[in-house]
Amino acid sequence: MIPRPLSASSASFNPARRRLAALLAMAGIVAAIAAPNMARAQAVLDSPLRIVVGYAPGGATDRVARIVGDKLTAQLGVPVIVENKPGAGGRLAAQQVKATPAGQNVLMLANPAVMIVAPLVFKDNGYEPERDFVPVSHVNAYDFALAVSPTLPVRELNHLLAWMRANPQQANVGVPATGSLPHFFGLMVGEKAKVQTQVVGYRGSAPLLNDLIGGQVPIAVDTEDVVLPQHNAGKLRILALSGEKRSPFAPNIPTFKEAGLDLAATGWNTFFAPATMPKDKVERLATTIHAVMQDPDTQRKFKDAGMTPVVSTQAQTAAMLKAYKAQWAPVVQKSGYQP
Repeated sequence: MIPRPLSASSASFNPARRRLAALLAMAGIVAAIAAPNMARAQAVLDSPLRIVVGYAPGGATDRVARIVGDKLTAQLGVPVIVENKPGAGGRLAAQQVKATPAGQNVLMLANPAVMIVAPLVFKDNGYEPERDFVPVSHVNAYDFALAVSPTLPVRELNHLLAWMRANPQQANVGVPATGSLPHFFGLMVGEKAKVQTQVVGYRGSAPLLNDLIGGQVPIAVDTEDVVLPQHNAGKLRILALSGEKRSPFAPNIPTFKEAGLDLAATGWNTFFAPATMPKDKVERLATTIHAVMQDPDTQRKFKDAGMTPVVSTQAQTAAMLKAYKAQWAPVVQKSGYQP
């Protein structure tokens, strides 16, 4: 027996059919709303976006790029590829991105060593940040840690400064690299405390921490995320952190100001576009990254990695960079550091 088709009146009273019709209508409305937004995204980014990082995979800057990149893929509707270009302390990446043709979709994630320090100390740097790049979005901040070897009999910053004054020949401060932000922060500590400091540069954080733990160097300055795990394991002691307020990852460690030294400074990672990128594309990327950084899941991933997320507009990012350069340029220039 062939079933008789439902009449229009009988179909209108079928609950399942009414629900299906409602869902289809709603889907049409959503698609109509979403279409202009997708069209705008595709109009600005019609090919994959590359994020260039001037350091090897696995480091803090690389981790930031991958967290944000994963989120941008969904927001922009195009693949986002993290490209590691290590070498020359991040300057090779900057030189590469500077030379990118205008039609390519590329951003650089950089830190102060690349965008503030290098242009001040290298005579032929290969790029000029304010001429060759446009700031897009400041996405995270980190503190500097001053730590001491377990062989050094001090437990507070004031005790360390007194020891340094009494033992100037032994008061060496290890840093992960000469010309790095920890290098210049170590000099800032000495200047504020009126203590002569001898900075010793290492080839990375791993050998620095090995020598600090073993007592070959008594004092070290490095970023919080690098030093804190060793502090928590009892292998060394952090005496102070450089933030304006206590770190959420180390609430029991005082800031320098709390420890008696009027000093505060942070590092950062910020996205930059080459100056050749069209303005509308830069603005779209800035707006999208701003939205990504507001996402609770993004913020959770940063915090799980021991990093502090920052939500910043393009204008706020530019203002931060201007203030940061004003703080650090005199320190770098006064140091007389030459690569």
